[in-house]
Amino acid sequence: MLINRLVLALALYVASASALASIYGYVDEQGVAHLATEKIDARYQLFARGDALYSSSSLASGAERPEVLRYLSKHPNLKKFEPFLKSAGDDFAVDSALLKAVMAAESGFNPDAISPKGAIGLMQVMPATAERYGLRGDKKNTLEEKLSDPKTNIRLAARYLRDLQRLFPDQQDLVLASYNAGEGAVQQHKNTIPPYPETRNYVQLVTQLYQLYQPRIVTPRLRANVFSGSGGRDKRLYMTIPGQSAKDDVAGARLD
Repeated sequence: MLINRLVLALALYVASASALASIYGYVDEQGVAHLATEKIDARYQLFARGDALYSSSSLASGAERPEVLRYLSKHPNLKKFEPFLKSAGDDFAVDSALLKAVMAAESGFNPDAISPKGAIGLMQVMPATAERYGLRGDKKNTLEEKLSDPKTNIRLAARYLRDLQRLFPDQQDLVLASYNAGEGAVQQHKNTIPPYPETRNYVQLVTQLYQLYQPRIVTPRLRANVFSGSGGRDKRLYMTIPGQSAKDDVAGARLD
């Protein structure tokens, strides 16, 4: 049995290591991080190629590292919300590094982020998803107000990721695709990544960020697939990286 597990882990590693995309990015003057799976123009700097990328610990020298990577590794809200990430990760058996990667891609660590489709908060949780897990509005706060609380938002996202991992065991690409497009879309496409450029590039990006947020570069445990969009626009993924203006004291309701 142990040998079988080792063979499986090695197979997943080989598939993952050969499939991870290169990620480029830069931070503009407004503090917006621009990420892409190819070098769109001269502003984009490479910070991940395949399974080789800078780790958080490698940033000590600082100046020579891509600016976008320094932001992703040292953003003040990353440290601020670390206790919530660790607690949710422990309670729902979700790697906190994966939670960080999803947070970075979804909101750029901005607790006030709201998407055009209505996704809310750090982890961009849809109100309908929150209702599935029992979150309800009341006379004091609407559902949306409760969902914007960082602790609540992170815990709901962790529960959702846990359930997606149970639905697609050892298939992180499908877990991430489901988080982005919904598990129904993945199932409709016969348990494969839906052919949506946004979703395919999202899976690539979060897979790379997941490595970044691990304490050290380790053998990837889950598989990831390679995707290519049909044009430069399809390959772009933007996220806002706010400064230190986020509210300091936010109380959150525990979700069990």
